Amino acid sequence: MSSPAAARFDRGHTDDLMSFLTASPSQYHAVANAAERLEKAGFRQLAETDAWDATTGGKFVTRGGAIIAWYVPEGAAAHTPFRIIGAHTDSPNLRVKPLPDTGSQGWRQIAVEVYGGTLLNTWLDRDLGLAGRLTLHDGTERLVNIDRALMRVPQLAVHLDRSVNTEGLKLDKQRHMQPIWGLGDVQEGDLIAFLEDEENLPRGSVAGWDLMPHSIEPPAYLGRDRELMAGPRLDNLLSVHAGIAALAAASAIEGLDHIPVLAAFDHEENGSQSDTGADGPLLGNVLERSVFSRGGSYEDRARAFAGTICLSSDTGHAVHPNYAERHDPSHHPRANGGPILKVNVNQRYATDGSGRAVFVSACERAGVPWQTFVSNNSMPCGTTIGPITAARHGIQTVDIGVAILSMHSARELCGADDPYLLANTMLAFLES
Repeated sequence: MSSPAAARFDRGHTDDLMSFLTASPSQYHAVANAAERLEKAGFRQLAETDAWDATTGGKFVTRGGAIIAWYVPEGAAAHTPFRIIGAHTDSPNLRVKPLPDTGSQGWRQIAVEVYGGTLLNTWLDRDLGLAGRLTLHDGTERLVNIDRALMRVPQLAVHLDRSVNTEGLKLDKQRHMQPIWGLGDVQEGDLIAFLEDEENLPRGSVAGWDLMPHSIEPPAYLGRDRELMAGPRLDNLLSVHAGIAALAAASAIEGLDHIPVLAAFDHEENGSQSDTGADGPLLGNVLERSVFSRGGSYEDRARAFAGTICLSSDTGHAVHPNYAERHDPSHHPRANGGPILKVNVNQRYATDGSGRAVFVSACERAGVPWQTFVSNNSMPCGTTIGPITAARHGIQTVDIGVAILSMHSARELCGADDPYLLANTMLAFLES
């Protein structure tokens, strides 16, 4: 492992991450905030329906909860390879159903589905807001964020479940996870009418919605020395935020011999199979159009992809002090120990020996310490977009991330230094 050195991103990066998390209660908000930050760095948005030209500079496209951004340096040939940072914008949570108004026993509730592998108990007894996007009858979209205590999923009192502390909490996703948001009789259309009023929209103007509750408790530093950071959606907006910062910084570097890219996808938490997921065509289409817009042929596309490397960044598991036996005995990633290299020989992660060399080289150039994660052989291993990206596009991919606790909780925990250590590693990778 390398020793730490002076970094270009510092604790101010973590402060900014906390602001980004607060401003991004949904993947749609995350994409909008990413686009705004990239525009400030000189990037311009392209429409997928327009013809693309061969101009240099920073560009990005958005689709739903996904954003692909790239920087074409001066003199880039059609076969110039890419250096890609991959991440995802979605997080496990609750999602509002198509018929949201429900309730019983004089309580008004919101009907929700469980999205991804969320830790259900972490959503209990939290003050929840509501965020996402509204689609109007004319096809336009409106982001909405009710960032105040609007709803709550109440837990059953211990007096009515005496076994909860001895036999464990057992939650039924259908019966026990519907939040309350008021008293009275259920009225069909109430929730959407409420949102229309909040957004100053005419009643009946909303035709569709993608909405999700979120904890309104802001991110915070934690610990005696504030060496930890707790917040929502660290999986995986931590990586998205670091990727934005690294790409913006890389775009200011002269003489790049490759094209730096940020690919932040939706739907990683439920398999990535969508038009905005890593298993969809979005990234491949963008990279190919970039090649072809610079006058490239299929041969140029093949050459570019053959020289491309993707650093797929997603959160990983820090060793848990109360459950250390669940980890591999010799691989114990620690908070503030630097980014982790994620390895699984059964291709749940895409890292191999040559990918390890790419990651280690980036860490060494950045002066950043690094760690390795591998699962306990007796435990199943999770996965991420790395193997999907490698298999779908035939490009070398390395899986990395930041070690956290409470993964898939409504509120997760990481070392306060790790976000900027990750960003510095990403920048070293993009500028190499």
